[in-house]
Amino acid sequence: MTQALFILWRESAEALLVIGILHAWLRQGVDSTHKLRWLWAGVAAGTLMALAFAAALLGLFSALPEGAIEQMQLAMMLLASGLIVHMVGWMRQQGGQMKHALQQDVAQRAGPGIALLAALAIAREGTETVVFLYGLGLGQQSAGQLGLTALLAVMLAMLTYWLLQQGGRWLHWRHFFRLSETLLLLLGGALLLAAAEKMTMLGWLPTLVDELWDSSWLLDDASRAGNLLASFTGYRAHPALSPLLALLGYWGLVWAWLGRGRHAR
Repeated sequence: MTQALFILWRESAEALLVIGILHAWLRQGVDSTHKLRWLWAGVAAGTLMALAFAAALLGLFSALPEGAIEQMQLAMMLLASGLIVHMVGWMRQQGGQMKHALQQDVAQRAGPGIALLAALAIAREGTETVVFLYGLGLGQQSAGQLGLTALLAVMLAMLTYWLLQQGGRWLHWRHFFRLSETLLLLLGGALLLAAAEKMTMLGWLPTLVDELWDSSWLLDDASRAGNLLASFTGYRAHPALSPLLALLGYWGLVWAWLGRGRHAR
């Protein structure tokens, strides 16, 4: 559940950032009370859209035959891994312009347009979160476990947002995004590695070499510390060759794409 807690915390903090920017901007304008009502209506609508998407995915999983569930899980793992890389790239392209872009966009909109902007922003964060959680295989967890994890993550996100709003005295937005981007990219690689391992188990991908080395004497991935490292980085004490090549290819593509974007800026 550590992965789920991180994902929910990070996405909740980003959603709070978007809401906070829109709220602060609208409060400065004329007829702020009326526009803020539209803002909160959009936040509620976006939350409902994300919950509806989660319910639809849950219904889809429950309707699938047993043999197709593993294939669907594999597709969600690959989608989540690709979406993580895309999201990190998008955030880097936005950089410090996100606040200005949101303010400029909301300044050109009337009440319903403000609600639509907020709804789409929150729904995007919510649907990304749903895809990530299903990619992590948490669709089969109990509602109580997920609810408790979500509550803890939101509380941590609110604390993080408060710290970030203290003018950088405790925590700066740049540091928050860089740290979370790094952890997200590590998690994306771990998801891709797990997907490659699942494909070898299904017989869709040859292992090439079943066991390249044995580092369990140093750190066993079945131990608590090893399992946590494996969850976020894809560490394996007994790695097969083809999943490891998939992970190396992932980092090569990440480096090429994000490095090209940094060079362009």
